[in-house]
Amino acid sequence: MHANRLIHESSPYLLQHAHNPVDWHPWGEEALQRAKTENKPILLSIGYSACHWCHVMEKESFENEEIAALMNENFVNIKVDREERPDLDEIYMNAVQMLTGRGGWPMTVFLTPEGKPFFGGTYFPPEDRYGVPGFPKVLKAVAQAYRDRAREVEQSVEQILTALNRLTSLAESDRPVSPEIIPQSADKLSQAYDPDYGGFGRAPKFPNAGVFELFLRAYRKSKNDRFLAMIAHTLTKMAEGGIYDHLGGGFHRYSVDEKWLVPHFEKMLYDNAQLLRLYAQAYSLTQAPLFKRVVEGSLDYLLREMLHPEGGFYSTQDADSEGEEGKFFVWTLDEVMRILGEETGELFCRVYDVSDLGNFEEKNILHPILTVEQAAKLFRKDATEVERGIAEAGTKLFQERENRVKPFRDEKILASWNGLMLSGLAEASKISQAPGCLEAAAKTVDFIFTHMFRENFLLHAYKDGKAKLLGYLDDYAFLGVGLLDLYEVTLERSMLQRSIELTESMIREFWDDIDGAFFYTGKSHEPLISRTKPAFDSSVPSGNAIATQLLLRLYHYTGREEYLKRAEKTLRLYYDAIEQQPFGFAHMLSALDFYLEKPKEIVLVGEKGDRRREEILKEIHSLYLPNKTVQAVEPGEPLEKVSPLLEGKTQINGKPTVYLCHNFACSPPVTEWEDLKRLLEI
Repeated sequence: MHANRLIHESSPYLLQHAHNPVDWHPWGEEALQRAKTENKPILLSIGYSACHWCHVMEKESFENEEIAALMNENFVNIKVDREERPDLDEIYMNAVQMLTGRGGWPMTVFLTPEGKPFFGGTYFPPEDRYGVPGFPKVLKAVAQAYRDRAREVEQSVEQILTALNRLTSLAESDRPVSPEIIPQSADKLSQAYDPDYGGFGRAPKFPNAGVFELFLRAYRKSKNDRFLAMIAHTLTKMAEGGIYDHLGGGFHRYSVDEKWLVPHFEKMLYDNAQLLRLYAQAYSLTQAPLFKRVVEGSLDYLLREMLHPEGGFYSTQDADSEGEEGKFFVWTLDEVMRILGEETGELFCRVYDVSDLGNFEEKNILHPILTVEQAAKLFRKDATEVERGIAEAGTKLFQERENRVKPFRDEKILASWNGLMLSGLAEASKISQAPGCLEAAAKTVDFIFTHMFRENFLLHAYKDGKAKLLGYLDDYAFLGVGLLDLYEVTLERSMLQRSIELTESMIREFWDDIDGAFFYTGKSHEPLISRTKPAFDSSVPSGNAIATQLLLRLYHYTGREEYLKRAEKTLRLYYDAIEQQPFGFAHMLSALDFYLEKPKEIVLVGEKGDRRREEILKEIHSLYLPNKTVQAVEPGEPLEKVSPLLEGKTQINGKPTVYLCHNFACSPPVTEWEDLKRLLEI
């Protein structure tokens, strides 16, 4: 079959469309120029490789010769991978949400030859269905409107552009920042909490890791057990639901029902990175063995399936295999019984809800409905024997599953998502001795700075030996924080140094000198119709929220006032909006929490490699302390290099010694963990 222009791209998503009869262009000067020369509107289609409905629309419409002919005749057609070009996705998704009140992928937006949107939507069926007009009808109507109703198109463009520009113009709040905003906002968010199954709202249900991180902070601040109960309840329900892969580890994208049972089966790196961190933090507060098992199961999955041999983590795994959604992950009763045999099979099926009828399209999504104790009682067996039997059965089924056709894996390596992954690995290493965790993190840092860093610029995406596209705000901010999280665990100074260098570049490229806060694209980026400033969390945290966290934390490491000033300005710009509607601002609220409380500044004086120094560090990291800085110095090093408050202070009696400073005052030195623990928990 004849290939279109996408055949020369590296994105797996674009390559999936390279043999469509649609005359696709990648985003670029050639396509935009052609639209101007031929005075044709642009049909911009945005999706990603693990997106189920993107595949559906491709099969139904983009592979259909008649629909493709309509597209080719009336439009210049551009295909974009949202993971490669989140800048375009951000602008045009905002436009679609303004036009339709909802968003999602595949996204279909119609633009003037100058790239300005005038109409759009998400998935369109091939004929009228579900009350949605068929795609051919939409194509004809839009092409006709562009030809015959130029004034209306122009009005639509003006309204959308005005609204897009309004999104970035904010005034600083002149009201004092209240310490009560953290528990108050968490309280507001908790009104949408589902007391039956955990999570928010009914269905579909998304993990919302950022909101639960805020609940952890609110619990720590208010000591209100309700916050901890909501976290523990949700994380338990998710870990026992079908959204978690009980054989291979890792989480699927979201649940289509309210019980976390039937997932959308794709697995995204950004979800797993954030949930790794959240479960590890929740474990440090609750000591729930289930949470530790989830951390270790997810680590196994990520290191086994998603790690490039040289370092760096891949983006996504598809929901579909062999053309069927979830086929790789589901089981029939017969299969399970054949593999496990009568006795073990019956035990496993009772525990994991495997039946003849099934719980998903006559097949079974594995999820535990009995505890080991309940199963032991039911089968009149010893609990240890039951536990061992279930574990061995799981291993057998996993090995059998490995022989199936695996879902497609998108092997793009994105700097931003890898930054989230570094934070997840750093947090997981605090509670788990899992081998390979910190090694994978170190390899990933080396990989990014070897392959995705050029002339002081971070690049966004790497695939097939090539890195491309100037980094976006998320790339700099997420990676800067990931490096800082790793520094606090490993105390490798190079991590801190690189985090500072990235932050300097981030300020130079993205800071808005006029109104404050950070743009999504840098000064060196190609000009687009709007320069957005992302403030809301989506499936990943907001770039401005993470950049603010990075500035605040680095201020306490470096003492550079400009970091503090920029962070304060950003917080004041969004403060009124946060107070009115905290949903979407969980990560900005976490930055506010750090700002208001100020960190506990921990300085450990001790020989590198001294077992006692390592033990104290391990104890520090076993506590949930979201607002802290950790530094270590050798006994001979002058402590005033770390902080003027520490001038003249030294190690006590040759033992590893800790100085704890908070709010411009330092405690007397301590050498015993119990004494330090008391100071940290104040």
